[in-house]
Amino acid sequence: MTALPLALIVLITVVDILAPPSIHLGPLLIVAPALTASLAGPRATARVALLALAALTVIGAVRDGLTSANIETQLGAQVIVSALIVGLRVLRERHERELARVRLVSEAAQRVLLRPLPERIGPLHLASVYLAAEAEAQVGGDLYAAARTTTGTRLLVGDVRGKGLSSLGDAALLLGAFRAAAHLHADLPSLAAYLDGSVSWDLTQLAEQAREARRRRLGGRTSGDAGADDTGESFITAVLLDIPDDAPVVHMIDCGHPPPLVLHSYGLGPLIARSPAPPLGLGELAPSGYEAETFPFEPGDRLLIYTDGVIEARDARRRFYPLTERVAAWQSERPSVLLHRLRRDLLAHVGGRLDDDAAMVVVERLPAGTD
Repeated sequence: MTALPLALIVLITVVDILAPPSIHLGPLLIVAPALTASLAGPRATARVALLALAALTVIGAVRDGLTSANIETQLGAQVIVSALIVGLRVLRERHERELARVRLVSEAAQRVLLRPLPERIGPLHLASVYLAAEAEAQVGGDLYAAARTTTGTRLLVGDVRGKGLSSLGDAALLLGAFRAAAHLHADLPSLAAYLDGSVSWDLTQLAEQAREARRRRLGGRTSGDAGADDTGESFITAVLLDIPDDAPVVHMIDCGHPPPLVLHSYGLGPLIARSPAPPLGLGELAPSGYEAETFPFEPGDRLLIYTDGVIEARDARRRFYPLTERVAAWQSERPSVLLHRLRRDLLAHVGGRLDDDAAMVVVERLPAGTD
């Protein structure tokens, strides 16, 4: 990686020695350590800087003598700029090491918090993809999980209000509650009520902590908004699915989430709940509790569950991502291939960077006897 800087040092030195007395190319030697800093580490940069300084010394000795004001000025400037370049390269390497550690922690958090879905669970074939909006983050406010019960498989796909790392706490709470209770509750409405209670309790605790912090800032005094309820500021939209092993149906509770798309052999369409429930954390707004709705889900059918970061993604002309149109073009693909195409097309639509977290899960019911 230092071959080019070394070649530049040799070239500049030879040309400067052979050039007329009025032409001075020695100051260009600083390009060599500057170029090395972008290609190699601080040690290699320091070595090239020393070689460039030695080359400038040779030029001065051959041409004007080392005691001339011109060469002394050039040598002094070369030393100062070289030291600055090496110092900046040291800081850059330290930052790269810190960034590598952050990435390792982020990947570990992803493995613990957002466990990869199994490719096969019961009679279902699963595939998933997650795209975090926050730079260098692997996880954010979108979530998904699957759990086996004695009669089938339960799935959760959700979206915490907010995005990026700030929403990790709520996502972790809901995922933990789902994994602990998915196999304990006999029906889907009971599970939804339990998850709503867990989220509501957590939001209540956060609101109490916020009021206490506000009271301390005011020195124990109360203000007009000190008793304000902060629980409505956060919530989690979610889709809960229960897919029995022995019946070609899917039971769904939609808690304020975008409706999944069901892909049949004869076409596709959304699973629109007739009576959608409010988001988790706002369960008190449900007039009559949670009710599961049942839809056909035959062998060979597939479900695409996604978060609003997908359908609200905009291109440079502020046009939303046409998810249904794209899925219709690729619905014959296997789940993993379908998600690969959607992921690549979605990133191309937004120019490589999403404004919100995005997650997609494809569930396919396999024909009986499929290995």
